Amino acid sequence: MFHVQHLIEEYKFGKMVIGGKAHTSDLIITPSGILSPWWRREGHLLELRDLGELKDSDVEHVVIGTGYSGMMEVLGEVTDYFKARGVKVYVADTRKAVELYNALVKEGRRVLGAFHLTC
Repeated sequence: MFHVQHLIEEYKFGKMVIGGKAHTSDLIITPSGILSPWWRREGHLLELRDLGELKDSDVEHVVIGTGYSGMMEVLGEVTDYFKARGVKVYVADTRKAVELYNALVKEGRRVLGAFHLTC
């Protein structure tokens, strides 16, 4: 069965709406579902282990939203891991990341999106 990923309908500081449902905690969107809330070991730092098994999702692109003002740091181990697997990685403030995520989904791409909703 082919699954169409949900688009992000709205994003503002601390809130993201997907499929008509409002999320107020950080989250990860995969082609098969949504993980919310999504917690990291350190709130403003993304380490590879913070993605757990989702890091091995069958995706073509990874979009990381680093917060409304881009305050979350992404360690090089995260981008290196995906690049080594041939997966394109984009890191941007969450406002820009949402636009990019939606554009890729509209193109029919398989995307993993990891979004910090505040800061």
